[in-house]
Amino acid sequence: MIRTGRTGRGYALRGAAVVAVVAMAGVTAGCKEQPAAGAPAAPSAPAGSSSPTDDAKPGGASTSPSASAEPAPKEPVKASPKPSATRTAPPADPQGKVLMASGSQGGQVRELQARLRQIGHFNRSPTGYYGTVTVAAVQSFQGKRGLTRTGKTDTLTWQKLLGMTHEPTAAELKPPTTRPVAKPDKRCLTGRVLCISKNSRTLSWMIDGKVVSSMDVRFGSQYTPTREGTFSVYWKSRHHVSSIYHTAMPYAMFFSGGQAVHYSSDFAARGYNGASHGCVNVRDEGKIAALFAQVRTGDKVVVYK
Repeated sequence: MIRTGRTGRGYALRGAAVVAVVAMAGVTAGCKEQPAAGAPAAPSAPAGSSSPTDDAKPGGASTSPSASAEPAPKEPVKASPKPSATRTAPPADPQGKVLMASGSQGGQVRELQARLRQIGHFNRSPTGYYGTVTVAAVQSFQGKRGLTRTGKTDTLTWQKLLGMTHEPTAAELKPPTTRPVAKPDKRCLTGRVLCISKNSRTLSWMIDGKVVSSMDVRFGSQYTPTREGTFSVYWKSRHHVSSIYHTAMPYAMFFSGGQAVHYSSDFAARGYNGASHGCVNVRDEGKIAALFAQVRTGDKVVVYK
């Protein structure tokens, strides 16, 4: 009986030990789910759970590293803006505002040309028209002064030119002609005459043998020559446009068919590098404007070599 009792007590002790071991194992397993004292609980959601966190949008996937293989993008989703050329204003021209350029005309252009001529960059009389010759002259000046060779007269170019030249005189602004006036043909010595010399390439407006004004002129090419002889002005047209070539012929004074004395902006721009279609071109608009006002229908025109 005593043996049996020992066996029973032994089983009882063994049972108590087993219960204690099982209880201890339960406490140890609970460390994965129970927070340590004073620390928050780790999320217990299994991988793939849709429970939102502070960085996730409602209803979206969790941003926890264990939530998915590909984490959701962080906010903000837009990349930081990069400097863009379209968002910034273009840099200001270091040479300043453009004051005059190709196609400009008027008194300031005439002064520009006169000042350029004073220092050897413009080799003809001022015309008041900003053409290819003036562009080349400005480029030449800019190149000598270390400026960008734009051919446009900007504020810096203009200021440098003013500092190197003097104010043009009336004779410098409007010289009688760039070419020596030829001795007039004997047919030009009486009456009111437009006396036009092909050799000297000049036109002299004469009244009773005296020269009232003179100006440079250009003639037709070998394929469209200007007729020679004695004619008379039969029609004046202030704002004429050629019906054949559709080009402007301001201050036109017709003397032989479709040939006329008139202002030519092409002559003003290109000089003797070009030619007319038979007309007598004048490149000084101010002079031909004054001439147009004085000439009458019926006045004589003499074209000679």
